[in-house]
Amino acid sequence: MTTGVASVTQTDKIPIEKKLGEFGFAGDDTVVPFEVSALDVRGRVVQLGGALNAVLDRHDYPEPVSRLLGEIVVLTVLLGTALKFDGKFILQTRSDGPVDMLVADFTTPSSLRAYARFDAERVAEFMAQGKTSPPDLLGKGVLAMTVDQGEYTQRYQGIVELNGQTLDEVARTYFRQSEQIPTDVRLAVARHVVPGANGKVESWRAGGLLIQFLPEASERLRLPDLPGGDGDDGASHDPTDNAWNEATALLGTVEASELLDPTVEPERLLFRLFHEHGVRVFDGTPVEDRCSCSREKIRTILEGFTAEEIVDSTENGRISVACEFCSTRYEFDPKDFS
Repeated sequence: MTTGVASVTQTDKIPIEKKLGEFGFAGDDTVVPFEVSALDVRGRVVQLGGALNAVLDRHDYPEPVSRLLGEIVVLTVLLGTALKFDGKFILQTRSDGPVDMLVADFTTPSSLRAYARFDAERVAEFMAQGKTSPPDLLGKGVLAMTVDQGEYTQRYQGIVELNGQTLDEVARTYFRQSEQIPTDVRLAVARHVVPGANGKVESWRAGGLLIQFLPEASERLRLPDLPGGDGDDGASHDPTDNAWNEATALLGTVEASELLDPTVEPERLLFRLFHEHGVRVFDGTPVEDRCSCSREKIRTILEGFTAEEIVDSTENGRISVACEFCSTRYEFDPKDFS
């Protein structure tokens, strides 16, 4: 509905009352939807600060692993906040590289969690050799996007190969092949260093910008197919409408620093890119570092164990279970399950 977003501070996220005609900025940890109607483009943009930093600091991964997981997190919130129903969006990689699994999920309306699984020795070897790009660390495998609407519905899952590409390239390929929606995306993750009272203060930041071509006009509905696709006739295409070409060219001018800099708010970046065509932004969706695990959920799982499994899970007279996402540890007395 609205043409603006609630104005917030970047420190405590407390809403500030705006006067008529004033425009507020979403700030960190809020995904901002937008549309450029003249180009038939819609999208979402985000800058992640505290939410991402909490996830990555909690696990204390090697820096290249944190960067990879950060990219997965950005892509997850860009896609997950598009859900129009209560549910969960899960992004997961499985591969044969030193980082063999990355998982992030976004549960509506605002909960984010993520973790990485990796071989510490192999990662250290690759870092020593300077092999820290996503294709190096991930290797061959797949990326799966899953939409879960709840207990009584069927999950939807799309899968695309990790074929020696960066994660934003993988996302573009997925949407072109599986959803047939022209999509472009930019992702950036880095450590942010600022002066502090006791020296430098470092924290993780990330940013992402995703655009999709969603035309309503019939002359814009069909774009050239991928080479070898069902609609590819082998002939060269000369589309009369260059709206999507212009949109992707504009997106190509985005620097990583613009996605990461807290002084370049998402709305400022959108204005810089699309002001000549007119860009409309909508109320943002907040993103919070919040895990869905609980003592009750773990207990329910353990209640389904056999007596033998309970014995195998017991160490030093206790059953200890740690959540891989938030690292919270839950302890139980085995006698409670006998």
